[in-house]
Amino acid sequence: MNLSAHYNKLYYESAAKIANGDYEIDELIDAQDDYRFGITLVIRPDESTKANIQRFLTEVKAIDPHQYYYQDADLHITVMSIISCYTGFNLRQINVPDYVKLIEQILIKHRNFKIQFKGLTASPSCILLQGFLTDTLNEIRDDLRIGFKGTNLQQSIDKRYTIQTAHSTIIRFRRALQNKNGLLKLVEKYRNFDFGTFEVQQLELVYNDWYQREKFVNKLHEFHL
Repeated sequence: MNLSAHYNKLYYESAAKIANGDYEIDELIDAQDDYRFGITLVIRPDESTKANIQRFLTEVKAIDPHQYYYQDADLHITVMSIISCYTGFNLRQINVPDYVKLIEQILIKHRNFKIQFKGLTASPSCILLQGFLTDTLNEIRDDLRIGFKGTNLQQSIDKRYTIQTAHSTIIRFRRALQNKNGLLKLVEKYRNFDFGTFEVQQLELVYNDWYQREKFVNKLHEFHL
């Protein structure tokens, strides 16, 4: 996949929709009865990168404080959604050590790799960081697909979509945009901003809600590359 072309297409299509007021508001983000949970393998950015992200988010908050902004602890890249979030899932339904053992066996041959967050893109419902990855991440994903396919473990890999990017969601629209033109100008300002390059040395297996909010996330295991 040509990531630059993919991110650009997504941005221009989504920016046009946002400008026309044809964006999507997440009606569940403040719901008290949202019981969608799953387990996910994730990457966390380093402190320097997170600081750059928060500086951008501070600028956006100044023009529209009522949207949903990701805190440092919630920032992540999805390596693989092992069990996509669904209502009613809980850890009692699976044997976590079986998942840990399988993932350890899969990761043993892989080494550290780097990810760069450079620029922003958008969807009709959120603003995302453009993540650029090395071949290693997709090799890990392919090995996870093969590994889980050969087991009877509960999983839903690729059932929603086949993940190929390294994007990270940082803003979700929770209310009508107060200043959509101001938001788009800020996003345009940071379209090619280098938020940072970091070395991925560990992956986390987490039990999580749909939004990966720290108050709901339970870290099940940390894998070192």
